[in-house]
Amino acid sequence: MAHTRPPGPRRSTLDNAGSPLTPWSWKYPDELRERAVREVQTSGRPVAHVAKDLGIHKEALRGWVRQAEADKGDRPDLLTTAERAELGQLRKEIAELRRANEILKAASVFFAKELDQPRTRPTR
Repeated sequence: MAHTRPPGPRRSTLDNAGSPLTPWSWKYPDELRERAVREVQTSGRPVAHVAKDLGIHKEALRGWVRQAEADKGDRPDLLTTAERAELGQLRKEIAELRRANEILKAASVFFAKELDQPRTRPTR
């Protein structure tokens, strides 16, 4: 049986900044995330209660609250959103440099073999 997309408007695969969205970031709109985090931080109510009231999975909300705390500097044990983005970009660059390095190694082996072959003069 083929998988079909549910009816309704198609979601963009890019966020407002043009970055690709991941499947788990499609589930809840940014406005709801911000509202839920603000509610937890200002009301003093438990995450589970706020999550239930807003129809959000409690562990998703718990993660958002932790990330908001990290971004504010209240959680030095966690990376900020900017640090996570930078780390992801650096990992991509490292992977690309490793691929380029492998290509250059293969090319140098190829050319070294070409140089090692004895040259013969063409006969006339």
